[in-house]
Amino acid sequence: MIMNETKPNGALAHRVTELSLNRTELALLERSADEPAWLLSARKVGRARFAELGLPTLHDEDWRFTNVAPIAKMVFKPRLEPGRHGVTEKVLSRFPFTALAGGQLVFVNGQFAPELSSLALLPAGVKVMSLAAVLATEPALVEPHLCRHARADSNAFTALNTTFFQDGAFIYVPAGQAVAEPIHLLFVSTAKDHGTTAHPRNLIVAGRGSRVTVIESYVSLSDAAYFTNAVTELVAGDNAVVEHLKFQDENQQAFHIATVAAHFGRASNVVTHSIALGAKLSRTNIYATLAGEGLECILNGLYLTRGEQLADHYMVVDHAQPHGASHEYFNGILADKSKGVFHGRILVRPGAQKTDAKQTNKNLLLSDDATADTKPQLEIYADDVKCTHGATIGQLNDESIFYLRARGIPREKARRMLIHAFAGEIIDRVRCAAVRQELDRLVWDRLEQNQKIEGSP
Repeated sequence: MIMNETKPNGALAHRVTELSLNRTELALLERSADEPAWLLSARKVGRARFAELGLPTLHDEDWRFTNVAPIAKMVFKPRLEPGRHGVTEKVLSRFPFTALAGGQLVFVNGQFAPELSSLALLPAGVKVMSLAAVLATEPALVEPHLCRHARADSNAFTALNTTFFQDGAFIYVPAGQAVAEPIHLLFVSTAKDHGTTAHPRNLIVAGRGSRVTVIESYVSLSDAAYFTNAVTELVAGDNAVVEHLKFQDENQQAFHIATVAAHFGRASNVVTHSIALGAKLSRTNIYATLAGEGLECILNGLYLTRGEQLADHYMVVDHAQPHGASHEYFNGILADKSKGVFHGRILVRPGAQKTDAKQTNKNLLLSDDATADTKPQLEIYADDVKCTHGATIGQLNDESIFYLRARGIPREKARRMLIHAFAGEIIDRVRCAAVRQELDRLVWDRLEQNQKIEGSP
């Protein structure tokens, strides 16, 4: 199937749907027939909404810098059978964050792998399990939140996920409980066929006054052009303290679309990070609803691209109540012919007085062929606020390189040090020390390995 930009979304949707809803996926839907009525209704809405929207085109304002035509050409092939598919504990040990203390849930091709997962001793009432398991045993526990924050009408990819998701992670921390060590959700793809598709769905609920740190990472064991379409719903109750890090390092042929839909309660304190290193094309949609007064949230992002990669971050921060603070910091490091996209919008609703919001996007171009498109926005309907936004695009400072070389540091190492410092502006904002240190080592190693980055622009 070839994507035709001139066709209306509805016509395109039907073409995509005909390819996507093959017998395997229809069988997948039939397997969902015994699910709760509210979830079946959500799936029905998702399917109808996808048929209405179709995949976005460059004519859609929110997607005009990111062409998803290669995804539209795919015949989606879901992996239904659970199993290790060659994944062992030794194989997992090569991936970041797997050696951290704390619990770890492992998913292979979107399916929960209990034999590869491990959970540390958890406080009373804390649940860390697969979403499919909780839907089968305690659906009432997830009903208030699942499909309520990442709604099918937000975008076509969320609608597609809502229709087809089968599993993912569920984390529930009851009121007043604190989980000392980070919880790691590891999604491993072993796909060998072009078009293999996974739709992970995660739900993280932190109750009133609770504390938790969650790492959500996506990695590959193959070079196939597969498709990951992930959705995470994150709920922070009143006075909850939450740190969430999404890490994406899939192979250079993969396609990765993700949505993080967050809902923050009164006086909560939430930090989220999006780290994008891999995939041929990746996009992370972040929707943060600041639903309570007096809360603070920080949203950070770092993307490192090379070759012809494209990394896109789209974000809407919705200040719905007064006395809320949000600060967004996104840095991109772009080499070769790669491309970075940032589109962020701060929305301050009527009555959300005393809002303090700041949005910054900075891009470092390491070659003349690298490009960055950035569009920070403010939409303000209150008159007593403090809101700022800004963006920069540039190359390494020659004076800084000269300063380091004058102190005996070789040019290549001086460049890596400056690039690492630029990435460190985001990495240093990670609160969990163990996660921050591992991420810092990973980025430095990636800069060391990338010969393109070492050369002069």
